[in-house]
Amino acid sequence: MTEEEWKNKTVVTQFILLGFGNGPELDSLLFLVFLSIYVVTITGNIFIIVLTVASRHLHTPMYFFLDNLACLEICYSSNILPRLLLSYLSGDRSISVNGCFTQYYFFGCLAAAECYLLAVMSYDRYLVVCKPLHYPSHMNRKLCLQLSAASWISGFLSNSILTFLISNLDFCGPNEIEHFFCDSFPMIKLSCSDTHMAGLVTSVVAGVCSLPPFLLTFSSYLYIIATVMRIPSVTGRKKAFSTCSSHLTVVILFYWSILTVYVLPHRNTQTSPNKVFSVFYTILTPLFNPLIYSLRNKEVKEALQKQ
Repeated sequence: MTEEEWKNKTVVTQFILLGFGNGPELDSLLFLVFLSIYVVTITGNIFIIVLTVASRHLHTPMYFFLDNLACLEICYSSNILPRLLLSYLSGDRSISVNGCFTQYYFFGCLAAAECYLLAVMSYDRYLVVCKPLHYPSHMNRKLCLQLSAASWISGFLSNSILTFLISNLDFCGPNEIEHFFCDSFPMIKLSCSDTHMAGLVTSVVAGVCSLPPFLLTFSSYLYIIATVMRIPSVTGRKKAFSTCSSHLTVVILFYWSILTVYVLPHRNTQTSPNKVFSVFYTILTPLFNPLIYSLRNKEVKEALQKQ
């Protein structure tokens, strides 16, 4: 872009998050819905952390990873929902450019960390079901700390380069983001500079952060299912599969929505469906996580009764 063209351009200093629509009645309804979801999400995940810390019976690798997941979900929801609630409460849907980049950075980091953490949890379930005799020696405290730390660190490192590239794009045209939070593709779409490199890196980072963990998770459950099917008694099969069914539910919900949004072609007609599917992995997964792990888990119920 020449110097003369730059003079005729207006540099964008803030974005407008369009959210789910306009209208006082709809805004009030959405505010109440998302406020309820946020309160339940934070309360439920804090409940899991407090319960597992207080109950010595739950001081196992599975619940150590669950504590990490609950902490991640609290951060995940708090990165998106408070800003969304404020926009519905005040009617101001604007967000500064730097604020948008910051929200996207933490969203991308936490999403990547959740992919890795879900893979780690599937590996833990694989050891429990397929190699129960070797489980205590394989999944020791040191390995648990290393796997959880690697999940968090990898997640935060993976999105740094991408956020840097997007933040260095030029935004001098439309500033309305067709989404309820700051995501990579909607922001890249608004840039008036060459976005080829940013788009390419986005695809690479998304592939690295989601495909290997997904394949590891998928492989772990293939082995788990094969092992469970070899158990002679029906009661034994149900008991073995119940140890990982809750995790499998969370994984299916999370990856189904992620793949729907990022694998389908990005067209203008797909914007609204993608926005709806994004609700699943940004808002509903953190909500369902404590509900699934507490209401469907016998050990958690027993620990709660003992308190």
